[in-house]
Amino acid sequence: MTAYKLIGKLLKFKGFLCVGLAFRRGWGLEVLVKPFKNGCRCPHCGRRGKIVRQRADPRYWRDIPVGPWSVWLMYWPREIHCATHGRVSERLPWADAESRVTYRLEYLMLRYCQIMSQKAAAELLRLPASTLSDLLHRLIRRLREGHRIRGLKTIGIDEVSYHKGHKYATLVYDLDRSCVVWIGQGKGRETIGRFFNEALSDYQKARIQSACCDMSQAYIGAIETHCPNATLVLDRFHVVKVLNEAVDEVRKEQWREASQADRKALKGMRWLLYRHSSTRTRRDTANLKALDKHNRRIYRAWRLKEEFEHFWTYKATWAAERFLKHWTKSALLSRLEPMRKFVSTLRKHQQAVVSFIDTRVTNAIAEGINRVVRMINNRASGYRHLDAFSDMIYLAAGDLDLPEQIPERFRTL
Repeated sequence: MTAYKLIGKLLKFKGFLCVGLAFRRGWGLEVLVKPFKNGCRCPHCGRRGKIVRQRADPRYWRDIPVGPWSVWLMYWPREIHCATHGRVSERLPWADAESRVTYRLEYLMLRYCQIMSQKAAAELLRLPASTLSDLLHRLIRRLREGHRIRGLKTIGIDEVSYHKGHKYATLVYDLDRSCVVWIGQGKGRETIGRFFNEALSDYQKARIQSACCDMSQAYIGAIETHCPNATLVLDRFHVVKVLNEAVDEVRKEQWREASQADRKALKGMRWLLYRHSSTRTRRDTANLKALDKHNRRIYRAWRLKEEFEHFWTYKATWAAERFLKHWTKSALLSRLEPMRKFVSTLRKHQQAVVSFIDTRVTNAIAEGINRVVRMINNRASGYRHLDAFSDMIYLAAGDLDLPEQIPERFRTL
């Protein structure tokens, strides 16, 4: 086995050969390569073409580091004449036509940046952090260029904050595949309207079966306008959140009116009132029941909240509607103004709330993805511009698996 063939085996060259080797101080390992079987293939159709011209100076592509050395591939690309596409530069098997790094390095960049900060990935790949960031964002945009949303049937819509100063982004999720399909600047009706008008066709909008969101009128109105066949479902988490806020408002009112002695009995009740019955201890339940003697109004609000938990367990729509009818009547008779306001909100969106019983759709998957989104934001200590933030979200939780877009033979770790 020749030395060049051995280097090719050790560095796992596939589709091209090592024909020269040199070590350069301050530069690393320089490997002269050439395409297997002389190359000269058209980058568009793959047909062989006649050589027209060869570059006078070589081009370099950075490869994955080996030990303490950086590895550079060197080659003189040739221009060929394709019978179909005319004069073009030959296809290179180790890198994209517009790239200055190899497929293997691109694959490692994508994989590393999915699980760690760009600074940590740059240290492992022995690249300046600014260089890796520039290469990474170019690569993500190149791989997503021309990508279209497909197979969308169940969507979730939510907003996230990505920068101080009330800068928000609207995220649209495919709840069936647990991924982000679209990101837009802002959180108003105009933003979500761009998604339906620009990202989806009329056929795709007609195929959406369920859409889940919070109580934002911008999202509800957009779904009702653009998705005629979709069942609108209000997210269970946000409904419970509004109910908890109503109970907490009752607690605040009673706290403000209570004497110094009475406040001792109410101290520490805020988070206890929020807790679900499945996560409470017996002691917690006993403390809450003791409110029946110390403060009847808070106790009444808590009992209404406890009863409302049964709504989510119903399997039949008619039974859930009957439960809501009786529960709302009890809430109105409770003489608690925050609970009455919640009843007003519930009746306004009752059809969308009851739709949960048939569809069982929630934004729980979206909230899980939002946790990943917050981790991405924290790794970078925040993003000033949405474009860079969007690229990283698409890399970590997008509907297109970006590392899988690299040719299979170059997906090595």
